[in-house]
Amino acid sequence: MLTRVADGPAVVACNTCRLSADARDDAQGVRGGARLVEALRAIQASDPAYAGIAVQEMPCLFACTEHCTVHLRAPRKIGYVLGRFAPDADAARALLDYAVEYAASEHGRVAYAKWPAGVKGHFLTRTPPEGYVAE
Repeated sequence: MLTRVADGPAVVACNTCRLSADARDDAQGVRGGARLVEALRAIQASDPAYAGIAVQEMPCLFACTEHCTVHLRAPRKIGYVLGRFAPDADAARALLDYAVEYAASEHGRVAYAKWPAGVKGHFLTRTPPEGYVAE
């Protein structure tokens, strides 16, 4: 049921997420989450600044009332679930830009002034790292 992946900063995208609040699939019958994974991987490959951020995917993050959700995580850092993204390059770039700042942070907290506009309003939850709670 679990697949081992490398430790380190990662954007884990739900590859089965809806395309939008109103549609499950795009015109080709592909889920929004799968399209977001494609966009994340394309943007990551286009810029070496994103090399330290893994793009991982899994079916269903159980955020089904939202669409195009991701889990941002790293060892010993607060994790975040974000959602309601369009599955496109702009969203992927905003997520990866935020992930770079997140990876460089001490505990997973990024100053609001450093948040890309594309992630503002998309945070759903934050999760404490194993063995810790946030202050």
